[in-house]
Amino acid sequence: MELTGLCPLTTEDALRRAAAIGPDVEAVVTTRGRITYAELADEVARVRAALAAAGVGHGDHVAVCLGNGPQWVSLFLAIGSLGAVTVPVNTRFRAAEVVHVLRQSRATLLFVADRFLRVDFVRMLREVCPGVDHALPDPALPDLRSVIVTGEDVPGAARSWQDFLAAARHRVAPSCSPEDVLLIQYTSGTTSTPKGVLLTHRGMCADAFFSGGRMGLRPADRYHSARPFFHAAGSTLSVLSCLQHVATLVTMDRFEPGEALRLMEEERCTHFSGNDTIALMLLNHPDRRGRRLALRGAWVAASPTIVQRVIDELGARECVTGYGLSEASPNVAQSCWWEPEEVRVTARMRPQPGVEVRIRDRQTGADLPPGHIGEILVRGWNVMLGYFDRPEETADALSADGWLSTGDLGRLDDSGRLEFVERAKDLIRVGGENVAPAEVEDILHRHPEIRQAAVVGVPDERLIEVPFAFVVLNQDCRAEPDDLLAWARRHMAGFKVPRYLRIVEDFEGFGMTASSKVQKRQLASYAERLMGESAG
Repeated sequence: MELTGLCPLTTEDALRRAAAIGPDVEAVVTTRGRITYAELADEVARVRAALAAAGVGHGDHVAVCLGNGPQWVSLFLAIGSLGAVTVPVNTRFRAAEVVHVLRQSRATLLFVADRFLRVDFVRMLREVCPGVDHALPDPALPDLRSVIVTGEDVPGAARSWQDFLAAARHRVAPSCSPEDVLLIQYTSGTTSTPKGVLLTHRGMCADAFFSGGRMGLRPADRYHSARPFFHAAGSTLSVLSCLQHVATLVTMDRFEPGEALRLMEEERCTHFSGNDTIALMLLNHPDRRGRRLALRGAWVAASPTIVQRVIDELGARECVTGYGLSEASPNVAQSCWWEPEEVRVTARMRPQPGVEVRIRDRQTGADLPPGHIGEILVRGWNVMLGYFDRPEETADALSADGWLSTGDLGRLDDSGRLEFVERAKDLIRVGGENVAPAEVEDILHRHPEIRQAAVVGVPDERLIEVPFAFVVLNQDCRAEPDDLLAWARRHMAGFKVPRYLRIVEDFEGFGMTASSKVQKRQLASYAERLMGESAG
């Protein structure tokens, strides 16, 4: 599909267009400040000049370890405008993970907060790269020649943000093309060390344009998203979606439901973004009923039960769902705000324009007809170029004719709509049946006393695996595990019913990801320990 003329295909063109259409429209709003599109364009030009003075040029890799806010956005857009590449660093990473990203990406410049959310990043950097206090590069990170620190604690071989900006001598013209790599997005690394996904201006800008359009974003709409900018859901589907549609992005460093509800009310947000955990935290928060929200729509990656609640209880009548992965910029398919509610609630999504989707039998490799579940394959303008400096993994994921093997399971219906079923690695194999944890969780969420459920697979001598459910009860509820399991047996097939169920206070103790997802690996390990203790 030819994208030229449909939308801006570089971040610089998108920014120039937004500043022309809505110069006084607020671009980014945080609790620490706000910036309009005209101001953002000026700031990006200033940062671009400082980057050029620091020696950053086309194709250079620049790492950014900052929280959500205007500074991250201006850096991202300025780096991209030079044809250089942003390497976002997860602010929840530990020292070894930060070193892996910096070393593997061969980043030459690092922007880092001295402290963020109680993490002392300068101390961490000193531990792994002692040269930051004396001279760079350090043998530990031989490619890293410069570090810029935002904050007061600036090591001897680093520079402050103010000194970085002051070094710019003159304005520098932007120089980027749609085919340039814009981002190296590191995957979560659940099965191996994180891999750097190479995403282009074209892929991310077009994905943001189509996704925002299907969500119903319009100029001057106000979109609340706490999705971390270091994830593709933050950089593409929040930052760039707002940029492409001249909407305002209302964001926060860390999602907290009470604060999010306050911001949504005070900023008169028309849309919000979240997954199942975020949606449930908003829906079940005691402040929710007292907030006067102005929501019209939302983009929520959640089960039908939760999506219906978002529509009915939060008033987001145009709520849509989407499916994607980092390797696809990240959105592959999405429902549309104008479609019937039943289609949107059940997450029957159309692939983005010009994106092809096939369903493949994982054993035979043959294409499956509509209605059959198999692996989702994707081809189109949104697919990554590959994994940076990982040719073998790239060859495993991308076929010679451009098809991306997602490893995820889904099915197509007769009209070509995609229904996402489960990440293949999360599927529970109960005897001869495949059980999707998301399906079991969706049914458990219908129980009036259950606030949130998370289901994992645990080993079983006879059936290979069985479901183990963890549930958080609503306030003042006193349901017992046996009662909940008896209810589950009445509402789902026997092989889907959790063999074990444990009531917990919350999921924070097991660790939540930066995007507020329950960490299923930790939960599964805990479940196996409980089973071992019970057996002992």
